[in-house]
Amino acid sequence: MILAMNKILLIIRREYLTRVKKKSFIIMTILGPILMAAIMIVPVFIAKMSDERSKIVVLDENGLFYGKLQSNPDINFSYTDTYIEELKDTYEKDGYDGILYIPKNSIPNRAYIFSQKQMGMGVKSHIQGTMKYTLDNYIMQQMYNINRDSIRAIEQNTQVMLEERKINKNGDEEHSSTEINTILGILAGIIIYFFIFMFGSQVMRGVIEEKTSRIIEVIVSSVKPFQLMMGKIVGIAMVGLTQFLLWIILTFSIITVFKASMPEFFEMTTDQTSIQQNPSLANMTEMADMNMDENLDKNPEVTKVIDSLKSIDFTTMIFMFLFYFMAGYLLYATFFAAIGSAVDNEADTQQFILPITVPLILAIIMAQFVTNNPNGPISFWLSIIPFTSPIIMMVRIPFGVPISEIILSMTLLVASFIFSTWLAAKIYRTGILMYGKKPSYKELWKWLKYKN
Repeated sequence: MILAMNKILLIIRREYLTRVKKKSFIIMTILGPILMAAIMIVPVFIAKMSDERSKIVVLDENGLFYGKLQSNPDINFSYTDTYIEELKDTYEKDGYDGILYIPKNSIPNRAYIFSQKQMGMGVKSHIQGTMKYTLDNYIMQQMYNINRDSIRAIEQNTQVMLEERKINKNGDEEHSSTEINTILGILAGIIIYFFIFMFGSQVMRGVIEEKTSRIIEVIVSSVKPFQLMMGKIVGIAMVGLTQFLLWIILTFSIITVFKASMPEFFEMTTDQTSIQQNPSLANMTEMADMNMDENLDKNPEVTKVIDSLKSIDFTTMIFMFLFYFMAGYLLYATFFAAIGSAVDNEADTQQFILPITVPLILAIIMAQFVTNNPNGPISFWLSIIPFTSPIIMMVRIPFGVPISEIILSMTLLVASFIFSTWLAAKIYRTGILMYGKKPSYKELWKWLKYKN
């Protein structure tokens, strides 16, 4: 037993050191955080560099919209009564980017934008939204003697606020949020889904490389197939975790350095006009200047979110995530390893990969249905079956799962991993030394029935 463990540890060490020393590993470990940090940093730079306002001159022949189109940080409106044909000739000389022309009509619901350059979606959306609100208000007042602001006030006062309360084992009430639980569960499931595919395929490619290079012929003369499979799977898992952790550390380090060296690019800046026009933005500005107690008092929604987050057992959540993160990978990695040992190149793997990917894809599709009824029979069975449990159980965990179901799911997942590794080793034992022949499912079944 000790000798077998030593051999597995040697294989793990070999797999780990061989891969972390590769140029591809080093390059991706460096490029990955740079790309992820760039996704967060570049939009900030672009937003700061594109501070120029679009200058629009408005010709409203109806007079209905005069003064209603107010300037914001992106658009500056000016009004004129110049004839439209004359305005087309002079607007660029006057420093405008375009003309908003609203011709006279009994119902002024049509307007035109004249410009040399194509206007952005933000400009168009802002104009359409403001004109619609103004026109709705005008028609309501003229035809029904109703003010649009009064209707909005009624809508705000009649909104139904449904607060969730969770009763714990001690009978105490806790805040709960279905939305937060859904986001946490689906996010955890998606991360596990991508992890399994990313590093499971690395196992498959690693086996194919060793098979084609004939190095495997030397290795199998010293260790048993089961030991080799365990060592290879765990070794690549450690490589993946190392790279994953380095990505997280380096990404946050890069972002922190940028924020410290160029704080002006990450400060929230806005002018007084936009604050007055956007009450929610004004609240955000006030929040930055107030202490936490005042903030929570004036923002009950923030208080609810924080209370809902406090009700989640993050210790259990993190532990479960790490377990299903690793156990799910280990289970599927055995199948990827078996496929790699049965073929000579990646082109021949397609026929075998589909049956493996179907349960994972099914789990991702069913995740949204599980959040609608996390305690239903379908949710229960999908979180117990080892092929879908790594994703579905993580979706259910934030909603609260009985400990008995968690233990059953974990036990079946570990047992399935051990059994699948044994099966993969049987395929590996025969397939790794088989060259020049494309295997079929019938051929794989024969390999499974071979005796040691």
